[in-house]
Amino acid sequence: MACKLLCFLLWLMAQLYLSLSGEMNSLESVPDLEKLMYVAVDGYPCVRLLNLSGEIGCSNPGRDKVVAPIVRFKNADKLAQPSTVLVSLNEVQSLFTRILNDSTYAKNIGGVLVESKADQNELNDFSPVEKFPQAEFAPYRNVHYEWNPIGNGIMLNAYNFPVFLLSQNSTSILREAAVKNEEAEKSYTTDVAEFNLVMQTTKAGTHDSKSCLKEGTCLPLGGYSVWSSLPPINISSTQSKPIILLVASMDSASFFRDKSLGADSPISGLIALVAAVDALSRVDGLGDLNKQLVFLIFTGEAWGYLGSRRFLLELDLQTDAVTGLNSTLIDMVMEVGSVGKGSSEGVNTFYAHATMASSATNQTMAALQRAQDSLNSEDVKILPANSSNPGIPPSSLMAFLKKNTTTAGIVFDDFNTVFANKFYHSHLDDLSNVNSSSIEAASTIIARTLYILASKDTNISNSTLAAINTNVSLVEELLGCLLSCEPGLSCDLVKNYIRPTTTSCPSNYVGVFLGEPSSAPYPGTVNDVSRFLWNFLAEKTAISKGDVISSCKQNCSQKDQLCVREKADGKGVCVTSTTRYVPAYSTRLKYESGIWDVLPADSSDPMGMLDPVWTESFWDVIGLRVYTVQDTGYDHLVLAGGIAVTVSAYVAIVVARAFITKALKRD
Repeated sequence: MACKLLCFLLWLMAQLYLSLSGEMNSLESVPDLEKLMYVAVDGYPCVRLLNLSGEIGCSNPGRDKVVAPIVRFKNADKLAQPSTVLVSLNEVQSLFTRILNDSTYAKNIGGVLVESKADQNELNDFSPVEKFPQAEFAPYRNVHYEWNPIGNGIMLNAYNFPVFLLSQNSTSILREAAVKNEEAEKSYTTDVAEFNLVMQTTKAGTHDSKSCLKEGTCLPLGGYSVWSSLPPINISSTQSKPIILLVASMDSASFFRDKSLGADSPISGLIALVAAVDALSRVDGLGDLNKQLVFLIFTGEAWGYLGSRRFLLELDLQTDAVTGLNSTLIDMVMEVGSVGKGSSEGVNTFYAHATMASSATNQTMAALQRAQDSLNSEDVKILPANSSNPGIPPSSLMAFLKKNTTTAGIVFDDFNTVFANKFYHSHLDDLSNVNSSSIEAASTIIARTLYILASKDTNISNSTLAAINTNVSLVEELLGCLLSCEPGLSCDLVKNYIRPTTTSCPSNYVGVFLGEPSSAPYPGTVNDVSRFLWNFLAEKTAISKGDVISSCKQNCSQKDQLCVREKADGKGVCVTSTTRYVPAYSTRLKYESGIWDVLPADSSDPMGMLDPVWTESFWDVIGLRVYTVQDTGYDHLVLAGGIAVTVSAYVAIVVARAFITKALKRD
């Protein structure tokens, strides 16, 4: 009997060896084994942001990774243990509302995975910000007005668990894992998600902007705004013209950091502005205009109007970043807001939201009407916004009005009383959410309006205005460059001016401010979109002295010249242009000796008193993967079985040895 048992154990070991040998032969390295065991998941994280009051966004609760079994929200009315909740877009608001209102449910949230959108028609609206975004900066008292009635505000809360938006492929993987867990409820294996979203601010215990900047666990949000004048400003001239300022924004926000496209809000307005500059650059005789045209593209506007407030401070201080500009010369501020959804049944309708009535705003409204008439078409309409509105909608113009209540301005938008964009500051505000014909119509209207306002001639002919047209192919190209993964910033248009530092899908999140603020920053500290816009505007608004364009392998020879289209090999062309970078970061911050300090609040600066001072936490590595684990009960059973086999083998050996010894003695 003992001999038979021993033979069986030897046979079992041989089979196990052969089985393992076959597996090991197919695995050539440890990474191969890891790939077999773990599935890396593509996703976009929600990260930790901080301000002077505290935190928002997401983070692992401590220093370690989070591992939790995957369940579907629709099948998880109660959570008995920490779990990874897989949720569809339609259910996101319900989930986070329950998390905020049900502490028992919330404490068992290990992490949240949001499925990618399958079809835009599946979700009618989603906006994770307030109903009145950044209401504290409103230049009027009615801060409870709902410009964004669908806003749910979930983005502005702090969550001590990781949250990821899944790619479409990863959504399929996670759905399979969740279904597998449901079908094998009593099985000894479970599919789990492992989250690596450990934030440095969490590890260091720095839970507001002041403490995290002091300890070096975060950086301030910010970047570089860009402005340019058409034609270039003669800085040495003693005679200055009144300024018409055309403004747009280049940054958006989202619950998920790297999925902040902002197609309608605000990128459609940015594209309309850029196309208007291109259209005006082809007009002759711009030097004879009565007023100076200045184009200004802000960054950081989604986070406390960083760009516009810093620009106004730079104007007050008369720094190098605003050389040639004077706040007293600004006659009119015209802002291009959301213009990508103006098209309906073939008609493009836009609304002009004006500040208090003045000669400048009246002239601008008349110029807009004249520009509309010059189209000789019923397909474009420009209407004044409803007088019952509390004032202008959320926009950079608010910062100007907070600074100077008499500022004359108009916000040009695709909505009247509430946002037309149903995905405001959401990852769903993508290329499918805008109409190129709407942007093209807005751009042409804006270009002609600016020409009418700046011209000496009060009787401009229709033929003159008809010559000012938007380049339709440029608009289409910009949409592809700024809002799609293919081609993204690797498009030919962008590569004609700069060498992009990233080939991934574009994101218009502002990012963090790198290095020391400067009006002539090192290119490596400026993001790709700002660098592209600086080069594009510098070339389009440039004049050449004596039609001589020289290579700029080094610095340009003349003081008022800039080197544009500079590639990695150092080549480019020198042009005469007034185009500048303007640092965009909190007015409550000071950079000194490599350290950011928060300045005390100044009661003489109302906007500074409201400044939240947004920062973003550092992190080491962000990762998400899925794998299968065995139930601990099963592990204990395997251990007990192993011990039993070992004891049995030992007994068998002892018995066999005694049997063999006895047999040998007989012989």
